[in-house]
Amino acid sequence: MSKPRFNYGGQAVLEGVMMRGSKHVAVAVRNPDGEIVVKEEEIKSSLYNGFWSRVPFVRGLGLLWDSLGLGMRALTFSADVAVGDEAEFSGPVAWGTIAFSLVFGIGLFFLLPAGIADGIHKLTGLESPLMGNIIEGVIRLFLIVGYIWAIGKLEDIQRVFAYHGAEHKTINAYESGASLTPDQVAAYPREHARCGTGFLLVVVVISILIFALVGRPSLLVRLGTRIILIPVIAGIAYEYIKLMSNHLDKPIVRALVAPQLWLQQLTTREPSADMLEVSIAALNSVLQSEQLPAPGTD
Repeated sequence: MSKPRFNYGGQAVLEGVMMRGSKHVAVAVRNPDGEIVVKEEEIKSSLYNGFWSRVPFVRGLGLLWDSLGLGMRALTFSADVAVGDEAEFSGPVAWGTIAFSLVFGIGLFFLLPAGIADGIHKLTGLESPLMGNIIEGVIRLFLIVGYIWAIGKLEDIQRVFAYHGAEHKTINAYESGASLTPDQVAAYPREHARCGTGFLLVVVVISILIFALVGRPSLLVRLGTRIILIPVIAGIAYEYIKLMSNHLDKPIVRALVAPQLWLQQLTTREPSADMLEVSIAALNSVLQSEQLPAPGTD
């Protein structure tokens, strides 16, 4: 069977998985009664199918921004289903949480490394802008890896990471043309070249190169550039990952992608069969809505 082709992505949520196609998105969540609840909706954004979806570098930023909205809706839905009638994660609480997370992430992973690197620069008397930015990039990488490792110790996050593994296994099985059953899907790896975890690693490396072009102005100006240049770095990182994922048959590309796959060992766990059922339900819902045959069917 030839490799299936359609524009899709995924995301782990609370007790479930979101799968996105070209025109539809589906979220499958297991509720407290053990039932799989699936919510499917049409994607009307032109960022996925319109003019901007075909403009290099710009399309990556647009898709990331729109995906943030899709991911937020998927997260709120999964939280409401997963906790049953106990609580409702929506409205100002939900948006306040995501806003705080964004500000916290920018501060921790972009501004703090710049501040620490500036202190090291003053203590050591480094004159090389490139070396200063390499030190900042290394600090940023350690903070990201350390943060992921730390939250991965939490029991609830471990379940999310297991659903992350289920999402990857399901997509890998689909791409290979395997039947979408838990037994078949379980045999596939839990790493994937287009994963958001790998995206973070690419962002760190590209940020070193981009920030080196800025030099080392005053700390205040440098902090401003770290925020302003985030969209530029994200756009370049998106194009890099897209390019690499289209040429995984080449040994040099597989070598370049290897660190991204390694980092996913921190953000994925081996899923159980019931988790795979949830992920498969999400992907099957999208395939049905997109009128695409599931692997193993005529």
